[in-house]
Amino acid sequence: MAVFVLSLVLLLSSFSAIPFTYADSGMIGVNYGRIADNLPAPEKVVELLKTQGINRVKLYDTEKTVLTALANSGIKVVVSLPNENLASAAADQSYTDTWVQENIKKYIPATDIEAIAVGNEVFVDPRNTTTYLVPAMKNVQSSLVKFNLDKSIKISSPIALSALASSYPPSAGSFKPELIEPVIKPMLDLLRKTSSHLMVNAYPFFAYAANADKISLDYALFKDNAGNVDSGNGLKYNSLLDAQIDAVFAAMSAVGFNDVKVVVTETGWPSAGDENEIGAGSANAAAYNGGLVKRVLTGNGTPLKPKEPLNVYLFALFNENQKTGPTSERNYGLFYPNENKVYDVSLSGKSTPVNDNKEKVVPVKPSHVGQTWCVANGKTTKEKLQEGLDYACGEGGADCRPIQPGATCYNPESLEAHASYAFNSYYQKNARGVGTCDFGGAAYVVSQPPKYGKCEFPTEH
Repeated sequence: MAVFVLSLVLLLSSFSAIPFTYADSGMIGVNYGRIADNLPAPEKVVELLKTQGINRVKLYDTEKTVLTALANSGIKVVVSLPNENLASAAADQSYTDTWVQENIKKYIPATDIEAIAVGNEVFVDPRNTTTYLVPAMKNVQSSLVKFNLDKSIKISSPIALSALASSYPPSAGSFKPELIEPVIKPMLDLLRKTSSHLMVNAYPFFAYAANADKISLDYALFKDNAGNVDSGNGLKYNSLLDAQIDAVFAAMSAVGFNDVKVVVTETGWPSAGDENEIGAGSANAAAYNGGLVKRVLTGNGTPLKPKEPLNVYLFALFNENQKTGPTSERNYGLFYPNENKVYDVSLSGKSTPVNDNKEKVVPVKPSHVGQTWCVANGKTTKEKLQEGLDYACGEGGADCRPIQPGATCYNPESLEAHASYAFNSYYQKNARGVGTCDFGGAAYVVSQPPKYGKCEFPTEH
């Protein structure tokens, strides 16, 4: 996602030191997933977070190198106990005692851990770990109490919207009946007792892609739209995310837990996808994340809970090349692994945080709307670059005359520069189609003109 002006949209001042208590304007964090073989070292990632003004991050484990790199950074951290650990955590509190001691206590207070996500989307885990969830959460909580950490560190467990039996209209939101007594009620009871939030992963993209004939794209992307009125309570919704969150609130209310708060631990939009993934693309991803940030910083809650600000973690920091599944799964990142931004989000100055933040907003550079280029990934191997270059200039049919000796784009005489020109020629020739800027991971799409010497890269053929 090539030039994401995250420093603009995430210039948030520091919030209350009490975990999960936020300023009136809501909170934005980011998920730092690492299912990739080409990511920067954790120390470089922390520097990236800091330079972009990101002061909250969520991890999917308790990797030592990452927690160490985050020490004394001023960044608040949510860590996770992975699903594969749930059975052991549920069976024996001595296990969670050791886990908390080795993975939490050892790193604080230098690393500011504010919450633990016990498992992730457990109800859809193919390992069938649902029965272990609440016992594991209780044991982790008991371990936090034992080490006197329960006041500063909260617990929860991110649920997917698939935990709902009904989500439309929002007022009809309800949990799947088979989950309510065994796990939903006892989990919400624990969250209530510990003043913790329910963590929810919500993706309007999935709902839109599956129902593009019924759901307005503007409604999904926070753009101006006519809105939808909930036939059950008469409330009007102008964004699909608001409707999804209120469906969760309604489901909690239906089982007697109207007072438990919610934090959206994952939400985002893919910058690329397969042909059948309707709506995937960098322009829509920029619109979604840009609209979401403006939405959060207004300080308004949802129609059902107007006084409770939205608190969200964007998914995700990087594109992750080793994730399985459709193309979209590998393209949720705000940044490429080489730390280039994936797309540009233009926001007005009015999107500054409503919390007396005195920091100046960085002006947004003009974006090249609708224009994209394909460039070489300089961090891949020379063999991969050469292989891609040979294909593009050979059977791929790219126009490689400008990178021949003496021609306009021969200088700089580097494999990366020449490969970039060839990759882009192939990409433009194929109408910038999905999958035409990959070359086995040796290339990626950018939305700012590439700069290699004085060479100008075409935007169409």
